[in-house]
Amino acid sequence: MILSLEKINAAAKNLEGVALHTPLQHNTQLSEEFGCNVYLKREDLQVVRSYKLRGAYNKMCSLSDVEKQNGVVCASAGNHAQGVAYSCRKLNIRGTIFMPVTTPSQKVSQVKLFGKEHVEVVLIGDTFDDANKAANEFCLSKGASFVHPFDDEKVMEGQGTVAKEIFDDADFKIDYLLVPIGGGGLAAGVSSYFFQVSPETKIIGVEPEGAPSMKTSIENGHNTELKEIDKFVDGAAVKKVGDKTFEICKDKLTEIILAPEGKVCTTILNLYNQQAIVVEPAGALTVTALHFLKDKLKGKNVVCVVSGSNNDIMRTEEIRERSLLYEGLKHFFIIRFPQRSGALKEFVSTVLGPNDDIVHFEYMKKNNRENGPALIGLEIRDPKDLAILKVKLIELGFQYDYLNKNDNLLQFLM
Repeated sequence: MILSLEKINAAAKNLEGVALHTPLQHNTQLSEEFGCNVYLKREDLQVVRSYKLRGAYNKMCSLSDVEKQNGVVCASAGNHAQGVAYSCRKLNIRGTIFMPVTTPSQKVSQVKLFGKEHVEVVLIGDTFDDANKAANEFCLSKGASFVHPFDDEKVMEGQGTVAKEIFDDADFKIDYLLVPIGGGGLAAGVSSYFFQVSPETKIIGVEPEGAPSMKTSIENGHNTELKEIDKFVDGAAVKKVGDKTFEICKDKLTEIILAPEGKVCTTILNLYNQQAIVVEPAGALTVTALHFLKDKLKGKNVVCVVSGSNNDIMRTEEIRERSLLYEGLKHFFIIRFPQRSGALKEFVSTVLGPNDDIVHFEYMKKNNRENGPALIGLEIRDPKDLAILKVKLIELGFQYDYLNKNDNLLQFLM
């Protein structure tokens, strides 16, 4: 299965004056860091701050007058919903949008902003899959048209216009093209286009490590639904990719990289602090993947699709926390202090290094602080300092339990 160039080109015509032709920018800092020429396709600068508008609008343009009159329904974790909402307002179509309860409030607000009186938002379920089920049931009962976020040819053709713009703008040979994968609509559209116009380009899909639905499906040889996923990369965390997107991606993708959620958080912070680029977790996937492809990319021309910037500022502390934990810079202990005078002072002055900070301190027994254990969180400057700290604890008689390997407890502490 493959999407035709003719239909992707037709989608580009539909999107003229609606979706922005986003820039393809050379990034000097990333190029120097990875020893290659890195270009960013800035879909984070799109009208609705993600590429999703392309597929949604192209699909809704294809509806008949009767279908438009009956309205549309969609399910989305946020970005597709914004694309549908914007399209509803632009095309004067009534839309009902189902979103997981866990969707960041910023994305819900943006959907209402883009759609105004043309859309109704329904929050239901914990994941995209829950919202999708409810949307389909509603669609059947109301006779409305369903605008799928990824598993629809018109949607995929719209997303494929990202590839057309990249190819048209690049005055160089593209060796590697990195594209994020959630349900697979963007990857299917991009890989279809490049397979026909530049078959030598290697298309690398990037999924969150906690939601490897496409990689798992390709390895199993059939579309596979995951039982559990990490929902942190909300724009790309789905339990099951599309049947149509799977059929395209399984043959057209060169490789799939899994990006750890903690490393994604580091990328988000670095892009903001060093380059003033704001991205959401899904938007950071491809840049994160550069770290795991570094040896292959030397001297090559590499394009990363930065898919979106709909990040909720309220998540910043969680993003920082996940980054520190992944990079080995934040550690939690339960420490039992020796029963001697000045033990706490000795811990601070002798066990801790000059660059170590206590960021959490809580006695576990409120009524017996002198003898009870304490929960302590530490931030260190260098991951290598952890081994030195543990040696000092043992040498000075401090008994401890190291908590970073306990995922359930860590989630509670975070």
